[in-house]
Amino acid sequence: MTAHDLGHGAAPRGIFGAAIMARLDALAAVTDEPGVLTRLYLSPAHRHAVELVAGWMTEAGMQVALDGIGSLIGRYEADVPDAPVLIIGSHIDTVRNAGRFDGNLGVVTGLEVIRALHRRGRRYPFAIELAAFGDEEGVRFTSTLGGSRAMAGRFEPAVLDECDGDGVSRREALAAFGCDAAAIAAIARDPARTLGYVEVHIEQGPVLEARDLAVGVVTAISGASRGTITLTGRAGHAGTTPMDLRADALAAAAEIILLIERRARSTPGLVATVGQIETPGGAVNTVPGRVRLTLDLRSSSDADRRAALSAIADEAEAAAAARGIGCAIAMTYEALAAPCDARLSAGLAAAAERQGCATIALASGAGHDAMAFRGILPFAMLFVRCRGGLSHHPDEYAAPGDIDAAARVLADFLDHLDT
Repeated sequence: MTAHDLGHGAAPRGIFGAAIMARLDALAAVTDEPGVLTRLYLSPAHRHAVELVAGWMTEAGMQVALDGIGSLIGRYEADVPDAPVLIIGSHIDTVRNAGRFDGNLGVVTGLEVIRALHRRGRRYPFAIELAAFGDEEGVRFTSTLGGSRAMAGRFEPAVLDECDGDGVSRREALAAFGCDAAAIAAIARDPARTLGYVEVHIEQGPVLEARDLAVGVVTAISGASRGTITLTGRAGHAGTTPMDLRADALAAAAEIILLIERRARSTPGLVATVGQIETPGGAVNTVPGRVRLTLDLRSSSDADRRAALSAIADEAEAAAAARGIGCAIAMTYEALAAPCDARLSAGLAAAAERQGCATIALASGAGHDAMAFRGILPFAMLFVRCRGGLSHHPDEYAAPGDIDAAARVLADFLDHLDT
């Protein structure tokens, strides 16, 4: 049986965009820093946001609870007993000096779609849980995705002892927030009773804007490898060291940066970034003797990412050796790619087509709460075009018309979801 069998029909254009924008504006006013949007996990502003969204959820016909990790959960019941659950969600914490759409858009879009169902008295043969996670960004504590990891059954109790910059542990912050850390283990959802997880999110990139599309269906959340390359040459006087007798670590770094770029350009779907370069002890009149640079590799294909990393390591070591430079590569972080569920993704694409929204399939280079469910629950994501691809910035923006399109796609998706 599908919700479509209940004869619900599609939502008309324009009913969601303005309402969602108004709620995003209201949430943007909830901040720990006056004048900018900064809402950190388990902070006073996070508490205020929880209370605000909880009121909206209640008005939209949901039963509301704050779980042991600080995620706010609204439940919209099914029209049959013992029904499975579909989870819709995103996060309401932010980075410092943030934009108002990242994370918050997914929560508010889900809320408005459920509110529209409630106003019409419509329910499905599955319950809907709307999750407003509070710990996606990892700004206050070092680990990330606490709420979604707990829901996936992947929360590691050791992170309760992490401390913020003021020496407050996560365990202490949870207690002050009114959460029972002992209840975290019970947050995990039963895969046998859960249809999956769906997240609406701004793209945080320029692809949809370049294609002049309001929405896109995500294929996978890219895996990532991060680390450092340390190059050790020989410092020397800039005026007295001949060019043919130099072991210039920074010149080697420049060559390696370009070979990293070439490797990424030659591998479809791979992106590579050198985001930082350090020259300890460097001076305007000194040949650099030591350079440290960072490396960030991402791809929706773990095989492609690992092959590229291996090739970059070989090429970097060879380039350094040709210049008489020592090369040490230390990879400090790896996250596996998280493929989206084919059936749920096809459902979003079909809903977009029914709503008259042209769309494309694209990978996400950024991490999201959805990735916590890799191998546990099927998940899908719908991206919304954002101006200039800008995110984590006060100028972050998605147009009301595009937001409305995403909400209509989500509503249509629910209306046709096969349980």
